[in-house]
Amino acid sequence: MNAPASAPVQHCQVAIIGTGFSGLGMAIRLRQQGLDDFLLFDKEQGVGGTWRVNHYPGCACDVQSHLYSFSFEPNPQWTRMFAPQQEIKAYLERCWHKYALAEQTQLGCEIRTLHWQEAQQHWLLTAADGRQFSARYVVSGMGALSIPSIPELPGLASFKGERFHSQDWNHDYELRGKRVAVIGTGASAIQFVPQIQREVAQLDLYQRTPPWIMPKPDRDISAAEQRRFARWPWLQKLWRGGLYSLLESRVLGFAVTPKAMKLVEWVARLHLRKQVKDPALRAKLTPSYTIGCKRILLSNDYYPALEQANVSVLDNGIGEIRPHSIVDSQGVERAVDAIIFGTGFTPNDPIPRGCVFGRDGIDLVDTWPQGPEAYKGTMTQGFPNLFFLMGPNTGLGHNSMVYMIESQIHYVLSAMQLLQRNGLDSLEPKAEAQQAFNLRLQNQLGPTVWNSGGCNSWYLHPVSGRNCTVWPGFTWRFRQITRHFDPAAYHFDRVQHPLRQAQPQPEAEGANA
Repeated sequence: MNAPASAPVQHCQVAIIGTGFSGLGMAIRLRQQGLDDFLLFDKEQGVGGTWRVNHYPGCACDVQSHLYSFSFEPNPQWTRMFAPQQEIKAYLERCWHKYALAEQTQLGCEIRTLHWQEAQQHWLLTAADGRQFSARYVVSGMGALSIPSIPELPGLASFKGERFHSQDWNHDYELRGKRVAVIGTGASAIQFVPQIQREVAQLDLYQRTPPWIMPKPDRDISAAEQRRFARWPWLQKLWRGGLYSLLESRVLGFAVTPKAMKLVEWVARLHLRKQVKDPALRAKLTPSYTIGCKRILLSNDYYPALEQANVSVLDNGIGEIRPHSIVDSQGVERAVDAIIFGTGFTPNDPIPRGCVFGRDGIDLVDTWPQGPEAYKGTMTQGFPNLFFLMGPNTGLGHNSMVYMIESQIHYVLSAMQLLQRNGLDSLEPKAEAQQAFNLRLQNQLGPTVWNSGGCNSWYLHPVSGRNCTVWPGFTWRFRQITRHFDPAAYHFDRVQHPLRQAQPQPEAEGANA
């Protein structure tokens, strides 16, 4: 593929796609290392990633604020224990400005395709507007939860009312007095349902599987607390460490001793009993799978909202969408003015077909027949110098993703520095190293509650049933295996020596989770 003569290809050492925690964290660390030849790309007109595009009513984090932030950029001014979307977005924007990243950021520039150029040993990036860029390295900071999942419902195209996904919230549409159908009961829905319930005339909540919900230990952070954190940074660091240890201990129930989840389930059941007095409604809202099998949600106002007179929880399934109504699987028709999808994202298909082409022009999707996989969640064989942040099996069910992102960023920097020191042009994991790593990882996932909890969650690939999403254990263990780059697990190339150089077999530490 060649760029038009009127539009020369712009080159950089590192192309970073996305400006959320992953993309900004990568750019900041590059800058701190004195590596300034990089470009940040984002399809939106501003930075912030998921915390920019998700702006539905009630949007907030379910990890404590002081832990859901960069370790090198503490924020003593969080106003709540669990930060609302506006504050997280503002925090990321401040980081972008503080580290002077504006000149190297291409906003409104959606990268559509990546092609590996073997002879030049670099990637060719093509944007939606036709512009082209080349880069020695590409770092994907798009994350797994970026492509909305819209279910294929019979007749959906015929619907004449308003419809949108929670990520694409239409704030111009007046919900007051409307009959609204919410499809889905995941992490987004439990936040926006209580907000819109107060306004709408009727809210029909279509639930396929009820989530386990725990009380949310949220509160205001006082001005005095904020001043103390600002005056004594060590105090905030100590607080952050305590939160990390508290959340990290939860992996004991998820992965080490799943029977311990019975105690957590007891707390969730008590929360449900206290907040929902109607036995019939409580029965609808009680899950039949082990807690933790799906994402555990936090809320203090979701259950009370469902008890209100203008809310109906419907669990018969959807049979058909008509121009002004929804018909359930039992043939009951209910009039509706608007449909809002709270149906989440597509973590098992994070990159569509036809976007990323590696060695010999192979499509990335074709190398993942059982679902996405990578070596240490970061690189995949056949795609040199392409790094994934928040890649396959780096997701968490118990702690802060920012910790995982920072671990990966360190590993990526180590790889780049090794190439620079040794005059090498590219690297990619060996097939046997990637296979050994993922085999061990999948074996570790087998007995965890995510795999054996008796539910059909988005953690599992819909075709293979393979868990492509979650890291199977302690986050400090992931940091341990990414602390030092392990060249024995990789092939390396030089332009002047295009044949891959044979490397020693990977050591046990490099090939195991």
